[in-house]
Amino acid sequence: MSGHSKWSTIKRKKEKADAERGKLFTKHIREITTAARIGGSDEDANPRLRTAVAAAKAVNMPLSNIEKAIKKGTGELPGVVYEEKSYEGYGPGGVAILIDTLTDNTNRTTSEVRHLLTKYDGNLGETGCVSWMFQKKGLLAVSEEACDEDRLMEIALDAGAEDITTEGDVFEILTAPDDFAGVKEALDAQQIPTLSAEVAMIPSTTVKVEGKKAEHLLKLMEALEESDDVQQVHANFDIDEEDIGG
Repeated sequence: MSGHSKWSTIKRKKEKADAERGKLFTKHIREITTAARIGGSDEDANPRLRTAVAAAKAVNMPLSNIEKAIKKGTGELPGVVYEEKSYEGYGPGGVAILIDTLTDNTNRTTSEVRHLLTKYDGNLGETGCVSWMFQKKGLLAVSEEACDEDRLMEIALDAGAEDITTEGDVFEILTAPDDFAGVKEALDAQQIPTLSAEVAMIPSTTVKVEGKKAEHLLKLMEALEESDDVQQVHANFDIDEEDIGG
C-alpha cells in the first residue's frame, strides 16, 4: 500500500491551511449530501452516510455543518444534486490514477480532468483500465506519540481493523469499508486522535517514480485535489523521500 501511504503522508506533511479548510469541508459536505440522498438520513441503516460522517468528523467539521448536509440530501433543505463520476488514467511514469468526482456538470468536470492529466504528462484512459489494480479500504492514521502500539492494536483489531502498519512515525490502520466508522468510533471513545481518516482505494502494486516524473506527478496530484469537483484521488506511485520536497 505504498502508493496511497505515500500520498497520505505527503498530504499530512503539507497540512491543510485554515484558508483551505473551507474547500476540504465542501468535499465532505458533498459526500454526506449525496449519501443521504441515496440512502436516507439514518446512519445505522446507511453505511455510506455513517462512513461519510466519520470522515467529516475526522477533519473536525462542526456538527451543525454535518446536520445541514444531511438535510440537503434528504430534501429538508434546498441543495444541489451531484452526480457521481469516476475517471481512470495514467500519470507520469505510467502511474495508475483513479479520480472520484461529485459534480453538477459532468462535461465541465471531464474537460478539467482531461486538461490536468494532459498538462502534467498524463492521459485519460477508458473505464476499467486501472481500477482493477485497487481495492477499497478504510485508512486511519495515528501518531506514534498518541498511543502505545500494543494498546492501539488491541483497540483497533477488537473494533474490526484488518491490519496495522508503521509509516515513519505514524501508525496506519487498514479496515474493510463497512468497518471504517466502527474503528474510528472506537478510537474516539478512547480519546485517540487521528491524523487522517478516509475510505480510499489502495493499490495492489506500485510504480517507482523519480526525478522530473516525480515532480510532475506530485503537481498533478495536487492540482486534481484542488479541483472543486474532485472528491478523492488515488494512485499507485512510490516516491523516495528526497523527491517529495517541501
